[in-house]
Amino acid sequence: MAAGEAAPKAKKLRLGGMALRNGLLVHGPTHWAAAVRRPDGSIEVASERKPELVPGLVAKAPGLRGPVKLAEAMLVLPLVRRRMRSARLPFEDRRVVVATAATLALSSLVRRTRPATAAREGLIQAIGVVPALVALADRDLAAYHGAEHKAIAAYEQGVEDVVGVPKEHDRCGSNLIVPMMLMSSLGTIALERLVDKPSAAARALVGLAGASLAVEAFAWSDRHHGAPLAEAFHTPGREIQRRWATKEPSPAQLEVSLAAMAEILRAEGE
Repeated sequence: MAAGEAAPKAKKLRLGGMALRNGLLVHGPTHWAAAVRRPDGSIEVASERKPELVPGLVAKAPGLRGPVKLAEAMLVLPLVRRRMRSARLPFEDRRVVVATAATLALSSLVRRTRPATAAREGLIQAIGVVPALVALADRDLAAYHGAEHKAIAAYEQGVEDVVGVPKEHDRCGSNLIVPMMLMSSLGTIALERLVDKPSAAARALVGLAGASLAVEAFAWSDRHHGAPLAEAFHTPGREIQRRWATKEPSPAQLEVSLAAMAEILRAEGE
């Protein structure tokens, strides 16, 4: 390198995450790492290689990458539970279980008793959000969600002031909620008008296709950050995060988030 020439910027890892009730889980390209606050106040950390369902190139194929990544993320949760007995997963709450069961029953009733219209599907999609809202009523979960965003964003921006980083993040799954609701509603309406009494498998495939389309729109908006259409795509997700999905974390919660970040960077060889 010539004298006075600036060193090239190191490429940052692309990280994702999930809030836990007493900590957070961070996904790296090849590993996961988690940090949780134990009942005695200490911080427990763990990491492990991520499960891979399909070969890398297939997993990155448009239309497949969304469902594959979601499935792989779900497979990590039992690993976290096995490695960290003190971890409290988001759905490990009786209220969330009851809300989920009630949501499934009510959605089924609405679908059986009303014709396939945009209003019906909009109602079903709105009902489907209830379990998430019940989970986020736990302030710690919402605060750790904010801590996850702050820690990842601070790393991506190369800043040390985690407190000053916004608690909203443009790669949060909240940005997928409205597009997935819209795609799923349109797909279900089309299915029920084309097929008399569609099977559960057909409905599941339509839902999967809707999720895949939403993920592709999400990926496009991430590549075209700042473009008017991309900003419009992110606006609902930002508002969901600002109003409901995240809260400002405490210094103790930020400490846990930084422990998770340090562990994922160590596991990924950074």
